[in-house]
Amino acid sequence: MNRKKLNKLVAWSAVLFFIGTLFPYAYGAVDGSLRKLRTLVDVLEFVKENYVEATDTDQLVSGAIKGVVEELDDFSSYLDPKDYKELKNDTKGEFGGVGMRLQKVDGFITVMTPMPGTPAFKAGIMPQDRILFVDDKDVSDLKLDEAVALMRGKAGSKVKFTISRKNKDGEYEKLPDITLKRDIIVPEVVYHRMLPNQVGYIYLVDFSGHSSDEMKKALADLSKQGMKSLVLDLRFNPGGLLTGAVDIAKLFLPDGKMIVYTQGRKPEYYQEYKTSGDPLYPDIPLAVLINQGSASASEIVSGALQDNHRAVIVGQRSFGKASVQQVMPLSGGAGLRLTIAKYYTPSGKLIQRNYRDKTKAEEGGIFPDVEVEFAPEEEAKVFMQYNDIVYTPGKAAKQPEFKVKDPVLEQAVEILTGKISLEEAQAKAKQARQEKEKTEKKDDKKAK
Repeated sequence: MNRKKLNKLVAWSAVLFFIGTLFPYAYGAVDGSLRKLRTLVDVLEFVKENYVEATDTDQLVSGAIKGVVEELDDFSSYLDPKDYKELKNDTKGEFGGVGMRLQKVDGFITVMTPMPGTPAFKAGIMPQDRILFVDDKDVSDLKLDEAVALMRGKAGSKVKFTISRKNKDGEYEKLPDITLKRDIIVPEVVYHRMLPNQVGYIYLVDFSGHSSDEMKKALADLSKQGMKSLVLDLRFNPGGLLTGAVDIAKLFLPDGKMIVYTQGRKPEYYQEYKTSGDPLYPDIPLAVLINQGSASASEIVSGALQDNHRAVIVGQRSFGKASVQQVMPLSGGAGLRLTIAKYYTPSGKLIQRNYRDKTKAEEGGIFPDVEVEFAPEEEAKVFMQYNDIVYTPGKAAKQPEFKVKDPVLEQAVEILTGKISLEEAQAKAKQARQEKEKTEKKDDKKAK
């Protein structure tokens, strides 16, 4: 057998192995799409035979598999043996890192929020900042997990970031490099305090394994202080565990109410999540705050409370990330993380946004009942105040003074205390939006 035939045999074997691994039913359902794999074999053969340097067939096929999966969405991914092993071992609640919640948005590794008290937070890294390089390595073509792996490491070690940030014109500009010292990240998940007029306030950082328990403690403390209404702040909350979202929704919703459901192509991927038992706080007047950084579990909770008419939602449209990924092992120690379903609110609204298809820009995310414009860089300053909290073992934490103006919170409190009706707040928001649109049109005309 000559070398060319051998290369073709190797290529075909690799492709058939690929088909058999990812698509068990492919052999019995060969259609026009699968016949196009002939083109893939031709490419592999031509590359093996003519590329300027020697190539490895396994690497080429691995790249082809990654291309197939990455074509689907930003959350499905092919995991090589190293990545799959790390995923299986990533079960600890602590890690050496810098404390940022990240997503891939418009092709960039984007900061959803720095976590209070962490190295990233103290360094002034802002929501919507884009991570361009980590230790001088370009992360633009990396999957989110790959970029995160570069940021993690031994506590006390240093890592350098090159980031870009929006200027006042909305354009991203590169900033001077920032070097951070990694630390063990065990973030606080719940902060609470009493506002004037007996309005309780809870800021939920994320939905971790102990969020529900910490939430109950905060609610109990606020109740002892005479809480008459409650603001649940989910701004810049990137989500977390589904169980945490379900448990927190159950605190406020009556028995038998739908919280969220999943639906995919297969019937078995349909699953409903409902409340069971009586809630601890069935009647407390409730407002939920969201913004562009509210994602996943945050959207499940806010969507459930909105659709069940249990809370008024105030702020900006949420991020729109709520899909179900299933991880399956592949031969050779690799793995596949595949989106198999999406989350829907009780009324059937899709939470997941399609950032790749601009024609579907109005689909997905949670839309607030009352929209309040607040520039992200200014809104982030509200939460930067939590960095002033000092933790000393054996002593109560020193609370910040919270001097930064927060129009979203102010609007929610006005609604809860009856200073303004929901209808009046919505009319006010509509007027503000119309005035903003007029101003933008005028600016566009001047620019032309």
